[in-house]
Parts: sequence; structure tokens; C-alpha cells
Amino acid sequence: MSVSLKFIRYQGPVLKGMGEAAFAALKQRVGKGRGAAPTALPGPEHRITVSPRPAELVNAYLRWVGGDPSSYKGRVPAHLFPQWGFPLTGKLVEGLEYPMLAAMNGGCKLTINGRLPAGDPLEVTGRLEAIDDNGQRAILDQTIVTGTKSKPDAVVAHLYVFIPLRKDEAKAKDKPKDKAKPKDKARVPVDAREIAFFKLKADAGLDFAKLTGDFNPVHWVPRWARAFGFRNVILHGFGTMARAIEALNRGLFAGDVDALQEIDVRFTRPLVLPARVGVYVRDNQVWVGDAPGGPAYLEGSFKIRTRGAA
Repeated sequence: MSVSLKFIRYQGPVLKGMGEAAFAALKQRVGKGRGAAPTALPGPEHRITVSPRPAELVNAYLRWVGGDPSSYKGRVPAHLFPQWGFPLTGKLVEGLEYPMLAAMNGGCKLTINGRLPAGDPLEVTGRLEAIDDNGQRAILDQTIVTGTKSKPDAVVAHLYVFIPLRKDEAKAKDKPKDKAKPKDKARVPVDAREIAFFKLKADAGLDFAKLTGDFNPVHWVPRWARAFGFRNVILHGFGTMARAIEALNRGLFAGDVDALQEIDVRFTRPLVLPARVGVYVRDNQVWVGDAPGGPAYLEGSFKIRTRGAA
């Protein structure tokens, strides 16, 4: 069943923030400028206070990503952070003149230091930590920290934004290929073990957008996705990551949603919808892909919390 349109009413701040970022990117494109990195990094810190997340939104989101709402009673899942963190991301790149319309979500490192109580306002801070620019591409490291007054650093998320840069073809041919590019052909190891699988309908991207506010049309408008070179719409990277986390909770941690301390992932291929994919593990590594030996859409590693440390 598709996610109800009623959840869009909770996405005002996200839509406003993304709209501001898109408008700034369009203005920059018209100006055709390309500036350098800011003179001082880390950049300035931005803060917002977010009202407690509605229970019906949290529960619908958890069911969509394969989680059990009863396991999160009285709390908000850490991997929902894009829903309240995205309004800050546009502010973190103000003043940069990179071609933000070409930006892609390259990966995320999520560290869970504590719980987010469901009834408490969330104190959210964001900052541009670093820029890795080699002339062919730029990788922006943005940090979103979510907490409460009693636990200000409960959830720390590093977002890695990949931006391809225009480069003279003759010069580009002389330079070695950048191994950090999302074009790496990651694959699921043949000896990895499947712990879960999920089927995604063609409207999965639209459903995730209703729950988080990320209405980038590449995720739900087929014509737009094809204009960017995809066969069809693609799932959000954070949607893939959230499903991988809940697969770990069920298939590896026996339903213990406090077991995961950290997960660090790369989004290695666009996950074109519709799809049937599995979640695979080997030691402390995780993949989302078609099958052992097949293409991987996400690859990463995770750390388990020391017992009693939550």
C-alpha cells in the first residue's frame, strides 16, 4: 500500500529548505560562476530547534523501512535524521559556487551516541566540515548533529556530497581516475550472507519523499529521471540505508535497536525502481545488492555497541 499524502503536511521545513537550495543553485547556474572553497573550514555552525516528531509520521516511516514501531516505543529512530536535518543543508553551502544542481549523495556515516526521546524537541546543528576538491570533483563533508538538552550529541551524521566538476578533456585524460567516484563498480562478495530482502515498487521513491520531504524529482518523476540518464526513477540513498539498518536490527541483532553504534556507507550505484534487492553481511561489512557476486547499490561497515554502553 502506498504511503498516504497526509504526511506531506509535516514536510514544510524540508520543502522550504530544499526550495531555497534549488533557487540558489539556479541563480548560480545563470551566473555561471565557480568559486573556490571558503577561506575558513569548518564553516559556521547553524542551529534549529525541531518540535517533537509526530507519532503517526514516525510509525509510518518505520513500517516503510521494515522496522517495528513497538521496538522504538517512546523514541525516534536515528536514521530518520534527514527529515529534520535537510532544512539545514542548503545553509551549509551558502557562498559556495560549485554546480550544486549536479550534486549527488555519495554516502553517510551515522554515529548513534544516545536515544532521541519521542516527546522532546530536537536541537539540531549543522556545519560544513571540509571540502576535498581535486579539480575533477568536489566532495563536501557536512555534519548534522541531533540531540536534546540532556544529550546534545545523541546522533551525529556526516553527509558526503559528491559534485562532478567541468574539466578540460585533454587535461582530464592525463590525470589518474579518482577512486572515490560513485562510478566504482562495487559488487556483493560471493561469500556474503543474505539476512533480508525487500521488494520496491516503482513509487517507492515517492513514498519515501512523503515521509521525509525529499521531493527531488529524480526519485519520483520518470521523465526527469530519464533526463539525467537513468532508466527510471531511483530510490533515495537514505532510504536504502534505513532499510539496511532495519535489516541489521532484525537479522543480526535479534530486534535490538540499541545494538548498532555506527554505520558508514557509500551509495555506489543508483537503485533503479522497481527492484528486488537483498541485504548482505560478512563480518562487520554490509551491502545492498542483487545477489552474491552481483552489483551493490550500497556498501559499508558497522560497529556494534559495547553491552551496557547505550
